[in-house]
Amino acid sequence: MVRTVPAPSELGIEVLRVAEGSPVELDLRLEAVMEGVLVTGTAQAKLVGECVRCLEPIDDDIVADLQELYVYDDIRHDHSDEDLDDETRKLEDDLLDLEPLLRDAVVLALPFQPLCQEDCPGLCIECGARLADDPDHSHDAAIDPRWAGLQALQPDHDQD
Repeated sequence: MVRTVPAPSELGIEVLRVAEGSPVELDLRLEAVMEGVLVTGTAQAKLVGECVRCLEPIDDDIVADLQELYVYDDIRHDHSDEDLDDETRKLEDDLLDLEPLLRDAVVLALPFQPLCQEDCPGLCIECGARLADDPDHSHDAAIDPRWAGLQALQPDHDQD
């Protein structure tokens, strides 16, 4: 089954995310198994964010793999509380809540530190200029203010 749904809020991390309400294409296979329903498939969406080195905008796509077993939660399929942990997803009145599964899959598929390009040099630590725009960017060597007074004692080499 293929469905396009609006993205829930806060789907991503601080610097890279799927915009709320943007389309998420779900390509899912639902299989009935003894314990419940096995959901497998993919979620595809558009990412927006910024590079962690130079703060340039990032527009990218993500494809996250989904796989989860939703167990029956009724008297026909008796599960003791010891069999199920907090991470076990349950069918609720024959309905699947896919949002937690989608959120977990997308967040885990995101890069830890998103970059605009693999070898992004970042920003100049002195002036904040984007180094990718000017690879030869440089500054004169900074003089430590504690030693600046010694400049006056240095002989002038032009008087020779």
